[in-house]
Amino acid sequence: MADKSFNAFKMAQSQFDNVAEKLDLDQATRDLLRNPIREFHFSIPVKMDDGTVKVFQGFRVQHNDSRGPCKGGIRFHPQETIDTVKALATWMTWKCAVVDIPLGGGKGGVICDPHNLSMREQEQICRGWVRQVVRNVGPLQDVPAPDVMTNAQHMIWMMDEYETLTGAKYPGFITGKPVGMGGSLGRTEATGFGVIYTVREALNELGIDIKKTTAAFQGFGNVSQYAVKLYQEYGGTAVCVSCWDQKESKSYTFIKKSGIDLEQLLGITDKFGGIDKAKAKELGYEVADAEAWIQQDVDILVPAALENQINAETVKKISARVKLVAEGANGPTTPEADEVFTKKNIFVIPDFLANAGGVTCSYFEQVQCNMNYFWTKEEVLSKLDNIMTSAFHAVYGLAKQKKVYMRDAAYMIAVNRVAQACKLRGWV
Repeated sequence: MADKSFNAFKMAQSQFDNVAEKLDLDQATRDLLRNPIREFHFSIPVKMDDGTVKVFQGFRVQHNDSRGPCKGGIRFHPQETIDTVKALATWMTWKCAVVDIPLGGGKGGVICDPHNLSMREQEQICRGWVRQVVRNVGPLQDVPAPDVMTNAQHMIWMMDEYETLTGAKYPGFITGKPVGMGGSLGRTEATGFGVIYTVREALNELGIDIKKTTAAFQGFGNVSQYAVKLYQEYGGTAVCVSCWDQKESKSYTFIKKSGIDLEQLLGITDKFGGIDKAKAKELGYEVADAEAWIQQDVDILVPAALENQINAETVKKISARVKLVAEGANGPTTPEADEVFTKKNIFVIPDFLANAGGVTCSYFEQVQCNMNYFWTKEEVLSKLDNIMTSAFHAVYGLAKQKKVYMRDAAYMIAVNRVAQACKLRGWV
């Protein structure tokens, strides 16, 4: 959504085509998997606080459900496009398959800006979204979740609307709910922690002591905050984070070479992840432009914001010292940048493996809701660590065995699992 000329879905299809060739998939399987199986476009009329009616455009895309119900977040974003949603639904299919959980890929969105909407108006959008797709979603069909600019409150409104329309209790309809209302302990930490579980395993394989590493993080939302937290607990030094400034509509990077103080930064951060620049400077942080995070002389880069952030231009700014890129965001690296990483022998943990902790814990939430029995936080995070660690080693093992790039190995495992499910069902 950052670059108008960039098309996330074309990138997702190009990545798939590349792997389909390597797996020698037949044409029917390629045709089925390179496009969503279902796509919904709809209008959501909302009576605004000033009495006028505004019509918002909404989407839900179900990419593939051969391995189980679709799973994927709902984004509220002013620049949302159907192509972004289709790309994210596609990546969700591969993400669920690579960590081997029995779900398919879905994604939703509404073109709106929550910053300019009252809570009542946001609630009406949530309820209107559910009314449009109620027959096509549910705990056994398609399970939504929060994404960019949506949160636990939005999910509860959606669940309430779904239960009102269906006349029964379905806490497993949606994930990302508050704890006590069907939410899972450990869900807030899951994506960020999952990224660092894979970083830990990658550094072990590369023979690098995590305590001697430095890292630059892009973003300061939920994923980045918890990734920084666990990385620092393991002894690493996080030298910067970047974040979006709502007032100025641009991003800034906050740098402290000796290591950022996470709790200190959280104390001067607003609810959208924006850091107060003046207070940060008082605390000794250097405030630089949006791309400064990628130029840091560090061992590890963690893009954990939006897609298309490491591209043909920005990849040139990466320090020669960087040994590892862990993709906390979805689709942050373009194929052109991938080529540079391959040439420079930079180890990449691809997005749909690195950030699969979120969907894995969403799966845990769904399972707990459906059986009406909930686990402790320690149980959740222990199960998450096991799944992320075994998924990483399956991908790393194939990458070594076939001498292929990590992204290709992850795709080969994921696409093959989905293709086999489609074949067993007799779809192709």
